[in-house]
Amino acid sequence: MQAGIIVDVEATPALRTDEVNSTRTMIERVEQRFNLKPERLIGDMAYGSAPMLGWLVEEKQIAPHIPVWDKTEPDDGTFGRSAFTFDAENNRYICPAGKLLKPAWRSRVKRNPFRYRASQYDCQACPLKPKCCPNMVIRKIDRSPFEPARDVARALAKTEAYRQSRKARKKVEMLFAHLKRILKLDRLRLRGPSGARDECLLAAIAQNLRRMAKRLMFATPEVVPIAA
Repeated sequence: MQAGIIVDVEATPALRTDEVNSTRTMIERVEQRFNLKPERLIGDMAYGSAPMLGWLVEEKQIAPHIPVWDKTEPDDGTFGRSAFTFDAENNRYICPAGKLLKPAWRSRVKRNPFRYRASQYDCQACPLKPKCCPNMVIRKIDRSPFEPARDVARALAKTEAYRQSRKARKKVEMLFAHLKRILKLDRLRLRGPSGARDECLLAAIAQNLRRMAKRLMFATPEVVPIAA
């Protein structure tokens, strides 16, 4: 981040899924070629999906300084998932009224083994039902298999290191701005995926040479003593 040197390039179509997958490709390729692995990954919410966070935290041990892609908090005033407490020891959720949501036996057999359901008896008599599940008979919660990694990302988002990373991300955005404005990479001249990859690679080389030349220009020369 301090040097701003580009160590890998992967050209993709303008699709979010391809861009996220290319991140995995570049991280693994840089680790294989240069034996380098980042301590943290800085990105926008597009990279905050559950599978991506799970891969970073569980497989690569990289701190995700990334906002979590979360659609579990409704904007209609009803309780979101953050209002429920997860009891990991007993594998259950506890609702704001103190009732339990347990894994549904039907869901364990079918496609979603991470769905938790409240008791219909508890929900029907609950005074908080209008703020919890006004349009459903019972409250259900789907828990991602990568939820521990998402919790790690949420905890990191409250740290000072995360706030510093968000500021440092501007340096990366500046690199893209230079590529477009100075090196004229706002439009590709070569056709096809291979042409786009070659053109992006050449632009990254030129960008690195410019930055390295500036650093060497202002570097203090080392004085080597000469024996008389």
